[in-house]
Amino acid sequence: MRPLQDVRIISLEQYGAGPFGSLHLADLGAEVIKIEEPRSGGDVGRYVPPYAEGEDSLFFEAFNRNKRSLSLDLATPAGREVFEDLVRGADAVYSNLRGDVPEKIGITYGALRHLNPAIVCCSLTGFGMTGPRAAEPGYDYILQGLAGWMYVTGEPDGPPTKSGLSLVDYSGGFVAAIALLAGLHAARRDGVGMDCDLSLYDTAISLLTYPGVWHLNAGYSPARTRHSAHPSLVPFQAFETSDGWIVVGCAKEKFWQRLAAAVGHPEWAEPGSPYATFGGRRDHAEELLPPLEKIFRSRTAGQWLAVLAPAGVPCGPINSVEQALAEPHTAARDLVVETEHPVFGTVRNLASPVRVGERPPAHRRAPRRHEDAGHVLRDLLGYGEARIAELTGAGAFGDVR
Repeated sequence: MRPLQDVRIISLEQYGAGPFGSLHLADLGAEVIKIEEPRSGGDVGRYVPPYAEGEDSLFFEAFNRNKRSLSLDLATPAGREVFEDLVRGADAVYSNLRGDVPEKIGITYGALRHLNPAIVCCSLTGFGMTGPRAAEPGYDYILQGLAGWMYVTGEPDGPPTKSGLSLVDYSGGFVAAIALLAGLHAARRDGVGMDCDLSLYDTAISLLTYPGVWHLNAGYSPARTRHSAHPSLVPFQAFETSDGWIVVGCAKEKFWQRLAAAVGHPEWAEPGSPYATFGGRRDHAEELLPPLEKIFRSRTAGQWLAVLAPAGVPCGPINSVEQALAEPHTAARDLVVETEHPVFGTVRNLASPVRVGERPPAHRRAPRRHEDAGHVLRDLLGYGEARIAELTGAGAFGDVR
Protein backbone atom coordinates (compact mmCIF):
# COMPACT_ATOMS: atom_id res chain seq x y z
CA MET A 1 0.00 0.00 0.00
CA ARG A 2 1.00 3.61 -0.53
CA PRO A 3 1.75 5.49 2.73
CA LEU A 4 -1.58 7.40 2.70
CA GLN A 5 -3.69 4.89 0.81
CA ASP A 6 -6.13 4.59 3.72
CA VAL A 7 -6.79 8.33 3.87
CA ARG A 8 -9.75 10.04 2.18
CA ILE A 9 -9.78 13.83 1.87
CA ILE A 10 -12.73 15.92 0.69
CA SER A 11 -11.17 19.01 -0.82
CA LEU A 12 -12.74 22.38 -1.57
CA GLU A 13 -9.70 23.89 -3.22
CA GLN A 14 -8.80 26.12 -6.10
CA TYR A 15 -5.98 27.82 -7.93
CA GLY A 16 -2.50 27.27 -6.42
CA ALA A 17 -1.89 27.13 -2.67
CA GLY A 18 -4.51 24.59 -1.65
CA PRO A 19 -4.12 22.28 -4.64
CA PHE A 20 -0.33 22.36 -4.24
CA GLY A 21 -0.61 21.10 -0.65
CA SER A 22 -3.01 18.26 -1.44
CA LEU A 23 -1.00 17.28 -4.54
CA HIS A 24 1.70 15.77 -2.34
CA LEU A 25 -0.87 13.92 -0.24
CA ALA A 26 -2.42 12.49 -3.41
CA ASP A 27 1.00 11.42 -4.69
CA LEU A 28 1.48 9.59 -1.39
CA GLY A 29 -1.70 7.63 -2.02
CA ALA A 30 -4.43 9.66 -0.33
CA GLU A 31 -7.77 9.70 -2.13
CA VAL A 32 -8.33 13.42 -2.70
CA ILE A 33 -11.88 14.09 -3.90
CA LYS A 34 -11.87 17.56 -5.38
CA ILE A 35 -15.24 19.30 -5.02
CA GLU A 36 -15.73 21.78 -7.87
CA GLU A 37 -18.44 24.44 -7.74
CA PRO A 38 -20.41 24.06 -10.99
CA ARG A 39 -21.84 27.56 -11.35
CA SER A 40 -18.34 29.07 -11.73
CA GLY A 41 -17.04 26.24 -13.90
CA GLY A 42 -15.05 24.57 -11.15
CA ASP A 43 -11.48 25.35 -10.15
CA VAL A 44 -10.39 28.64 -11.74
CA GLY A 45 -7.02 27.00 -12.37
CA ARG A 46 -8.64 25.13 -15.28
CA TYR A 47 -8.75 28.37 -17.27
CA VAL A 48 -5.35 29.95 -16.57
CA PRO A 49 -3.61 30.98 -19.83
CA PRO A 50 -1.57 30.72 -21.92
CA TYR A 51 -1.72 26.93 -22.19
CA ALA A 52 -5.45 26.40 -21.79
CA GLU A 53 -8.12 24.82 -23.96
CA GLY A 54 -11.71 24.71 -22.76
CA GLU A 55 -11.67 23.41 -19.19
CA ASP A 56 -8.16 22.01 -19.45
CA SER A 57 -4.90 23.84 -18.78
CA LEU A 58 -1.31 22.92 -18.09
CA PHE A 59 -1.56 25.14 -15.00
CA PHE A 60 -4.29 22.83 -13.65
CA GLU A 61 -2.23 19.77 -14.54
CA ALA A 62 0.66 21.11 -12.44
CA PHE A 63 -1.41 21.10 -9.24
CA ASN A 64 -4.01 18.35 -9.52
CA ARG A 65 -2.35 15.09 -10.49
CA ASN A 66 -3.71 11.91 -8.86
CA LYS A 67 -6.94 13.57 -7.66
CA ARG A 68 -10.60 12.90 -8.40
CA SER A 69 -13.21 15.50 -9.39
CA LEU A 70 -16.86 15.84 -8.44
CA SER A 71 -18.93 18.82 -9.55
CA LEU A 72 -21.10 19.65 -6.54
CA ASP A 73 -23.19 22.70 -5.63
CA LEU A 74 -23.07 22.99 -1.83
CA ALA A 75 -25.51 25.91 -1.99
CA THR A 76 -28.34 23.52 -2.89
CA PRO A 77 -29.91 21.20 -0.31
CA ALA A 78 -29.25 18.23 -2.58
CA GLY A 79 -25.60 19.16 -3.01
CA ARG A 80 -25.24 19.58 0.74
CA GLU A 81 -26.71 16.09 1.27
CA VAL A 82 -24.05 14.56 -0.99
CA PHE A 83 -21.32 16.52 0.75
CA GLU A 84 -22.45 15.37 4.18
CA ASP A 85 -22.56 11.76 3.02
CA LEU A 86 -18.95 12.17 1.85
CA VAL A 87 -17.94 13.64 5.21
CA ARG A 88 -19.33 10.62 7.04
CA GLY A 89 -16.78 8.39 5.32
CA ALA A 90 -13.85 10.79 5.09
CA ASP A 91 -10.85 11.53 7.24
CA ALA A 92 -10.47 15.22 6.44
CA VAL A 93 -12.11 18.22 4.82
CA TYR A 94 -9.49 20.45 3.23
CA SER A 95 -10.03 23.91 1.78
CA ASN A 96 -8.33 27.12 0.70
CA LEU A 97 -11.00 29.80 0.81
CA ARG A 98 -11.27 33.28 2.30
CA GLY A 99 -10.98 33.26 6.08
CA ASP A 100 -14.65 33.99 6.80
CA VAL A 101 -15.98 31.46 4.27
CA PRO A 102 -15.45 28.08 6.03
CA GLU A 103 -17.76 29.15 8.85
CA LYS A 104 -20.32 30.60 6.44
CA ILE A 105 -20.62 27.48 4.29
CA GLY A 106 -20.42 25.03 7.20
CA ILE A 107 -17.16 23.19 6.65
CA THR A 108 -15.65 23.73 10.11
CA TYR A 109 -15.39 21.03 12.76
CA GLY A 110 -18.26 22.53 14.72
CA ALA A 111 -20.52 22.25 11.67
CA LEU A 112 -19.49 18.69 10.76
CA ARG A 113 -18.67 16.89 14.01
CA HIS A 114 -22.19 15.50 14.29
CA LEU A 115 -21.61 13.65 11.02
CA ASN A 116 -18.13 12.38 11.86
CA PRO A 117 -16.63 13.08 15.31
CA ALA A 118 -13.12 12.28 14.03
CA ILE A 119 -13.21 14.57 10.98
CA VAL A 120 -10.23 16.93 10.59
CA CYS A 121 -11.18 20.28 9.03
CA CYS A 122 -8.10 21.91 7.56
CA SER A 123 -8.62 25.47 6.30
CA LEU A 124 -5.79 27.26 4.49
CA THR A 125 -6.88 30.89 4.09
CA GLY A 126 -5.19 34.15 3.19
CA PHE A 127 -5.14 35.62 6.69
CA GLY A 128 -6.59 32.96 8.99
CA MET A 129 -10.05 32.63 10.49
CA THR A 130 -9.46 35.27 13.18
CA GLY A 131 -7.94 38.76 13.25
CA PRO A 132 -8.74 42.06 11.52
CA ARG A 133 -7.87 40.76 8.03
CA ALA A 134 -9.77 37.47 8.24
CA ALA A 135 -12.35 38.50 5.64
CA GLU A 136 -9.77 39.75 3.13
CA PRO A 137 -8.70 37.68 0.12
CA GLY A 138 -5.05 36.67 0.26
CA TYR A 139 -2.82 36.32 -2.78
CA ASP A 140 0.83 35.41 -2.94
CA TYR A 141 1.95 38.71 -4.46
CA ILE A 142 0.11 40.74 -1.81
CA LEU A 143 1.49 38.56 0.97
CA GLN A 144 5.08 38.90 -0.28
CA GLY A 145 4.68 42.67 0.05
CA LEU A 146 2.79 42.66 3.33
CA ALA A 147 5.14 40.25 5.12
CA GLY A 148 8.33 42.13 4.20
CA TRP A 149 9.63 39.72 1.59
CA MET A 150 9.66 42.22 -1.27
CA TYR A 151 11.34 44.82 0.93
CA VAL A 152 14.42 42.62 1.26
CA THR A 153 14.44 41.23 -2.31
CA GLY A 154 16.18 42.85 -5.29
CA GLU A 155 19.16 45.15 -5.76
CA PRO A 156 19.69 47.95 -3.19
CA ASP A 157 19.14 50.69 -5.79
CA GLY A 158 16.19 48.93 -7.43
CA PRO A 159 12.51 48.59 -6.55
CA PRO A 160 11.16 46.04 -4.07
CA THR A 161 10.97 42.75 -5.93
CA LYS A 162 8.69 39.73 -5.85
CA SER A 163 10.20 36.27 -5.93
CA GLY A 164 10.04 34.72 -9.38
CA LEU A 165 7.91 31.91 -7.92
CA SER A 166 4.76 32.01 -5.77
CA LEU A 167 6.62 30.83 -2.71
CA VAL A 168 4.07 32.01 -0.13
CA ASP A 169 1.41 29.93 -1.89
CA TYR A 170 3.58 26.86 -2.17
CA SER A 171 4.96 27.11 1.36
CA GLY A 172 1.41 27.56 2.63
CA GLY A 173 0.41 24.37 0.83
CA PHE A 174 3.19 22.45 2.52
CA VAL A 175 2.20 23.91 5.92
CA ALA A 176 -1.43 22.87 5.37
CA ALA A 177 -0.39 19.35 4.40
CA ILE A 178 1.74 19.03 7.54
CA ALA A 179 -1.11 20.30 9.72
CA LEU A 180 -3.59 17.92 8.11
CA LEU A 181 -1.33 14.93 8.75
CA ALA A 182 -0.77 16.00 12.37
CA GLY A 183 -4.51 16.45 12.88
CA LEU A 184 -5.21 13.08 11.28
CA HIS A 185 -2.71 11.37 13.58
CA ALA A 186 -4.32 12.91 16.66
CA ALA A 187 -7.85 12.12 15.45
CA ARG A 188 -7.01 8.46 14.89
CA ARG A 189 -5.33 8.29 18.28
CA ASP A 190 -8.06 10.09 20.25
CA GLY A 191 -11.16 9.57 18.11
CA VAL A 192 -11.79 13.30 18.07
CA GLY A 193 -11.28 15.62 15.12
CA MET A 194 -10.51 19.34 15.08
CA ASP A 195 -10.08 22.52 13.08
CA CYS A 196 -6.68 23.36 11.59
CA ASP A 197 -6.55 27.12 11.01
CA LEU A 198 -3.66 27.84 8.60
CA SER A 199 -2.96 31.01 6.67
CA LEU A 200 -0.66 32.32 3.98
CA TYR A 201 0.01 35.34 6.22
CA ASP A 202 1.16 33.17 9.13
CA THR A 203 3.35 31.19 6.75
CA ALA A 204 4.95 34.29 5.25
CA ILE A 205 5.68 35.88 8.64
CA SER A 206 7.14 32.65 10.03
CA LEU A 207 9.49 32.41 7.04
CA LEU A 208 11.16 35.68 8.02
CA THR A 209 13.12 33.28 10.30
CA TYR A 210 16.41 34.59 11.67
CA PRO A 211 16.22 38.15 10.22
CA GLY A 212 12.89 38.47 12.00
CA VAL A 213 14.35 37.11 15.23
CA TRP A 214 17.34 39.47 14.89
CA HIS A 215 14.93 42.39 14.54
CA LEU A 216 12.75 41.36 17.48
CA ASN A 217 15.72 40.93 19.80
CA ALA A 218 18.43 43.27 18.54
CA GLY A 219 16.62 45.85 16.43
CA TYR A 220 18.19 44.54 13.21
CA SER A 221 16.72 46.06 10.04
CA PRO A 222 17.03 43.75 7.01
CA ALA A 223 17.82 45.43 3.72
CA ARG A 224 18.34 44.44 0.11
CA THR A 225 21.88 43.35 -0.66
CA ARG A 226 23.95 43.73 -3.82
CA HIS A 227 24.05 40.64 -6.04
CA SER A 228 21.79 38.72 -3.63
CA ALA A 229 24.53 38.62 -1.01
CA HIS A 230 23.98 36.87 2.31
CA PRO A 231 23.30 39.44 5.04
CA SER A 232 26.24 38.37 7.21
CA LEU A 233 28.42 35.79 5.41
CA VAL A 234 31.08 37.18 3.01
CA PRO A 235 31.46 36.02 0.32
CA PHE A 236 28.14 34.29 -0.26
CA GLN A 237 26.48 35.77 -3.32
CA ALA A 238 26.12 35.82 -7.08
CA PHE A 239 29.26 36.61 -9.07
CA GLU A 240 29.37 37.63 -12.71
CA THR A 241 31.72 35.67 -14.95
CA SER A 242 32.72 36.45 -18.52
CA ASP A 243 29.66 34.67 -19.91
CA GLY A 244 27.11 34.40 -17.11
CA TRP A 245 26.55 34.22 -13.38
CA ILE A 246 27.40 31.73 -10.66
CA VAL A 247 26.76 31.50 -6.93
CA VAL A 248 29.69 31.01 -4.58
CA GLY A 249 29.22 30.58 -0.85
CA CYS A 250 31.57 30.40 2.10
CA ALA A 251 29.41 29.33 5.02
CA LYS A 252 32.42 27.88 6.84
CA GLU A 253 35.98 29.14 7.27
CA LYS A 254 37.38 26.10 5.48
CA PHE A 255 35.44 27.08 2.38
CA TRP A 256 36.96 30.56 2.41
CA GLN A 257 40.42 29.07 2.71
CA ARG A 258 39.77 26.88 -0.32
CA LEU A 259 38.31 29.76 -2.31
CA ALA A 260 41.22 32.08 -1.52
CA ALA A 261 43.64 29.47 -2.82
CA ALA A 262 41.50 28.77 -5.92
CA VAL A 263 41.47 32.44 -6.95
CA GLY A 264 45.22 32.77 -6.44
CA HIS A 265 45.23 34.66 -3.15
CA PRO A 266 45.87 32.15 -0.36
CA GLU A 267 47.23 35.01 1.76
CA TRP A 268 43.68 36.35 2.11
CA ALA A 269 42.89 33.41 4.40
CA GLU A 270 46.11 33.36 6.42
CA PRO A 271 46.21 34.40 10.09
CA GLY A 272 46.70 38.13 10.34
CA SER A 273 44.80 38.89 7.14
CA PRO A 274 41.84 41.24 7.63
CA TYR A 275 39.80 38.70 5.64
CA ALA A 276 40.76 35.61 7.64
CA THR A 277 37.58 35.42 9.74
CA PHE A 278 33.82 35.76 9.26
CA GLY A 279 33.79 39.05 11.13
CA GLY A 280 36.82 40.40 9.29
CA ARG A 281 35.36 39.69 5.87
CA ARG A 282 32.07 41.27 6.85
CA ASP A 283 33.78 44.39 8.19
CA HIS A 284 36.00 44.68 5.10
CA ALA A 285 33.51 43.56 2.46
CA GLU A 286 33.71 46.83 0.54
CA GLU A 287 37.44 46.37 -0.08
CA LEU A 288 37.39 42.56 -0.51
CA LEU A 289 34.54 42.13 -2.95
CA PRO A 290 35.65 44.41 -5.85
CA PRO A 291 38.94 42.54 -6.53
CA LEU A 292 37.16 39.22 -6.03
CA GLU A 293 34.49 40.22 -8.54
CA LYS A 294 37.17 41.29 -11.02
CA ILE A 295 38.84 37.89 -10.70
CA PHE A 296 35.57 36.06 -11.39
CA ARG A 297 34.93 38.13 -14.52
CA SER A 298 38.23 36.87 -15.96
CA ARG A 299 36.89 33.38 -16.81
CA THR A 300 33.69 31.75 -17.97
CA ALA A 301 31.14 30.26 -15.60
CA GLY A 302 32.05 26.75 -16.73
CA GLN A 303 35.76 27.36 -16.17
CA TRP A 304 35.18 28.62 -12.64
CA LEU A 305 32.85 25.78 -11.70
CA ALA A 306 35.43 23.30 -13.01
CA VAL A 307 37.95 24.84 -10.62
CA LEU A 308 35.82 25.54 -7.55
CA ALA A 309 33.74 22.38 -7.30
CA PRO A 310 36.72 19.96 -7.28
CA ALA A 311 38.39 22.25 -4.72
CA GLY A 312 35.44 21.75 -2.36
CA VAL A 313 34.05 25.29 -2.62
CA PRO A 314 30.22 25.41 -2.56
CA CYS A 315 29.17 26.80 -5.92
CA GLY A 316 26.70 26.41 -8.74
CA PRO A 317 25.48 27.97 -11.97
CA ILE A 318 22.54 30.36 -12.12
CA ASN A 319 20.47 28.31 -14.50
CA SER A 320 17.51 29.22 -16.61
CA VAL A 321 14.40 27.11 -16.04
CA GLU A 322 15.29 25.22 -19.22
CA GLN A 323 18.79 24.50 -17.93
CA ALA A 324 17.52 23.48 -14.49
CA LEU A 325 15.11 20.93 -15.96
CA ALA A 326 17.88 19.59 -18.22
CA GLU A 327 20.34 19.11 -15.34
CA PRO A 328 21.52 15.48 -15.12
CA HIS A 329 20.65 15.48 -11.41
CA THR A 330 17.03 16.34 -12.27
CA ALA A 331 16.80 13.18 -14.35
CA ALA A 332 18.70 11.09 -11.81
CA ARG A 333 16.22 12.04 -9.10
CA ASP A 334 13.20 11.22 -11.32
CA LEU A 335 11.84 14.73 -10.95
CA VAL A 336 10.04 14.77 -14.28
CA VAL A 337 7.10 12.37 -14.69
CA GLU A 338 4.74 11.72 -17.58
CA THR A 339 0.98 11.21 -17.81
CA GLU A 340 -1.37 10.92 -20.78
CA HIS A 341 -4.06 13.55 -21.36
CA PRO A 342 -6.92 13.52 -23.89
CA VAL A 343 -6.23 17.14 -24.93
CA PHE A 344 -2.52 17.67 -24.34
CA GLY A 345 -1.26 14.18 -25.15
CA THR A 346 1.81 13.22 -23.13
CA VAL A 347 2.15 15.75 -20.31
CA ARG A 348 5.52 16.07 -18.62
CA ASN A 349 4.98 17.14 -15.04
CA LEU A 350 7.12 17.77 -11.96
CA ALA A 351 7.32 15.04 -9.33
CA SER A 352 6.65 15.70 -5.68
CA PRO A 353 9.85 16.08 -3.64
CA VAL A 354 8.17 14.19 -0.78
CA ARG A 355 9.65 10.69 -0.87
CA VAL A 356 8.53 8.00 1.58
CA GLY A 357 9.79 4.44 1.40
CA GLU A 358 11.24 2.69 -1.60
CA ARG A 359 8.16 2.27 -3.77
CA PRO A 360 7.96 4.99 -6.44
CA PRO A 361 4.63 6.83 -6.63
CA ALA A 362 2.16 6.15 -9.40
CA HIS A 363 0.99 9.14 -11.41
CA ARG A 364 -2.42 9.78 -12.94
CA ARG A 365 -3.26 12.95 -14.87
CA ALA A 366 -5.40 15.65 -13.29
CA PRO A 367 -9.13 14.88 -13.54
CA ARG A 368 -11.50 16.56 -15.93
CA ARG A 369 -14.37 18.30 -14.17
CA HIS A 370 -16.90 15.82 -12.70
CA GLU A 371 -14.95 12.97 -14.29
CA ASP A 372 -15.09 10.84 -11.15
CA ALA A 373 -18.80 11.22 -10.40
CA GLY A 374 -19.44 7.53 -11.10
CA HIS A 375 -16.70 6.37 -8.74
CA VAL A 376 -17.67 8.76 -5.95
CA LEU A 377 -21.44 8.42 -6.16
CA ARG A 378 -21.77 4.72 -6.98
CA ASP A 379 -18.63 3.10 -5.56
CA LEU A 380 -17.99 5.22 -2.47
CA LEU A 381 -21.48 6.37 -1.50
CA GLY A 382 -23.44 3.42 -2.89
CA TYR A 383 -26.03 5.56 -4.67
CA GLY A 384 -28.27 3.82 -7.15
CA GLU A 385 -29.32 5.26 -10.50
CA ALA A 386 -32.64 6.51 -9.14
CA ARG A 387 -30.91 8.40 -6.33
CA ILE A 388 -28.37 9.92 -8.71
CA ALA A 389 -31.15 11.02 -11.06
CA GLU A 390 -33.05 12.55 -8.14
CA LEU A 391 -30.00 14.51 -6.99
CA THR A 392 -29.23 15.59 -10.54
CA GLY A 393 -32.75 16.91 -10.99
CA ALA A 394 -32.44 18.81 -7.69
CA GLY A 395 -29.32 20.63 -8.97
CA ALA A 396 -26.76 18.90 -6.76
CA PHE A 397 -24.22 18.66 -9.54
CA GLY A 398 -25.09 21.84 -11.44
CA ASP A 399 -25.29 21.96 -15.20
CA VAL A 400 -22.64 19.34 -15.90
CA ARG A 401 -21.78 18.36 -19.46
